[in-house]
Amino acid sequence: MESSEATGVHDPITENMYTGPEQDFPGDLVDASDLSRDDIDEIAQVMNALARLREAERTLAVASRRFMDLSEQDMRALHYLIAAQRQNAVVTPGMLSRHMTMSAASVTKLINRLERDGHVRRKLHPSDRRAFAIEVTAQTARSARETVGRAQSRRFYAAARLSSPERAAVIRFLNEMTAELSLSNSVWAEQG
Repeated sequence: MESSEATGVHDPITENMYTGPEQDFPGDLVDASDLSRDDIDEIAQVMNALARLREAERTLAVASRRFMDLSEQDMRALHYLIAAQRQNAVVTPGMLSRHMTMSAASVTKLINRLERDGHVRRKLHPSDRRAFAIEVTAQTARSARETVGRAQSRRFYAAARLSSPERAAVIRFLNEMTAELSLSNSVWAEQG
């Protein structure tokens, strides 16, 4: 199923996930009693902007996976390996396992598949000859850079257009939003 952005169709529900005729957040979930109508409207606009950002990121991820013929899991592993390469860091299967929150056996299968398809290679660890290092191939790094990397790098310009105080406010907001969404605040997540 293609997203509304990918097909060029704008769905009014998707565009306004946090607004409606009443423009109220559920009272049993959010106490907005001390906020003005304007505050609530602005908060809804922020939430809608975040929803559009998530949808744009999802659409880009789907397109890049389709272009590179990879799964979401494959792309996540390659992203980690590309970031490590950029930082001149050596990645072991154990590190990849922890990052991916996968068992060692599952990561071995993932690495085997990516290696078979020419996306990664194993080599001896530079300081521990008993271990292997995993690195992304130059061709895959170049392909990722020219597709999803180039598209995602345009986010830099949106941040560059902000003033320093605006960037500080955005950073604070995103950090606080991340903390609010943390599963450590959700008892139900521990039960599953």
